Amino acid sequence: MSLPLEPPIHPQLAKTAAKLPDGEGWSYEPKLDGFRAIVFVDGDERHLQSRNGRSLDRYFPEVQFPPGRYVLDGELVVLDEDGHEDFEGLQQRIHPAKSRVDMLAEATPARFVAFDVLAEEDTSLLDLPQTERRKRLEAIVGDPVELIEQTTDPEHAATWLQTREGVIAKREDEPYRPGERIGMVKIRRTRTLDCVVIGWRERESGDGVASLILGLYTPDGEIRHVGHTSGFTAKFARELRPVVDAVSTGEFAEPGPSRWSKGRDSTWHAVRRELVCEVEIEHVSGGRIRHGARFQRWRDDKPPAECTVDQIDR
Repeated sequence: MSLPLEPPIHPQLAKTAAKLPDGEGWSYEPKLDGFRAIVFVDGDERHLQSRNGRSLDRYFPEVQFPPGRYVLDGELVVLDEDGHEDFEGLQQRIHPAKSRVDMLAEATPARFVAFDVLAEEDTSLLDLPQTERRKRLEAIVGDPVELIEQTTDPEHAATWLQTREGVIAKREDEPYRPGERIGMVKIRRTRTLDCVVIGWRERESGDGVASLILGLYTPDGEIRHVGHTSGFTAKFARELRPVVDAVSTGEFAEPGPSRWSKGRDSTWHAVRRELVCEVEIEHVSGGRIRHGARFQRWRDDKPPAECTVDQIDR
């Protein structure tokens, strides 16, 4: 390749904020639930790079790009049958066996959503303001690459905090700063769920509760394990122990094998389905809470049967 920028390039990153920034000079994009990636295209050649600089080429052979010579920043996503981003399906694409990679490329094809351009032809665009890079990006991107939606209206952007994974806010006058958290802000979508406590895990010290296992009822009356809430203070972990002891069945349960457990014991103490708690979450994928949930309060006023999966299923 003979491009003005060479891999690896660290993508520009975003600081986390609690609310949307407003005022002049901000543009907004929906936050996606995929793999950040930078692509280098030079005629018929392409190199797909992960956020940490590793090659993704062998895992996503089906992803194609418009002809030309350019470098794009964007996100790889896989969509489920309802057209929602499927992060678990995307994770399955990272597999060592070529035969499985080829099968998944056909069964769950990924697409590239572009949200910035870093170089075009023989020119690096890193020093241009974001507004100018956006104009260049709109001129380059075409099928099969998707262009990220963008708005300068904070009220419109606020709707993404209810329907998408969150919002990325960008300063329109800023250059692209590889690896830095300047000029970009990330606001995650947050929401609350009312869940049935179906189990608990003990702290390693044995003096309290490490996590509460959460479940939701499906339309057929079955309980679905959807995640856990943890991160309790030592005091609250001790206070939880008599609460869960009062409803423990003396049995153990297992949520099923996890590709991330690396052999760790994941069994937990089962309880009668009597406790309901409200938790705050950010991410949902495949009908499960990702990254854990934050305990908010007990819901003694809500029957367990009313804690249903329609809260989490889009």
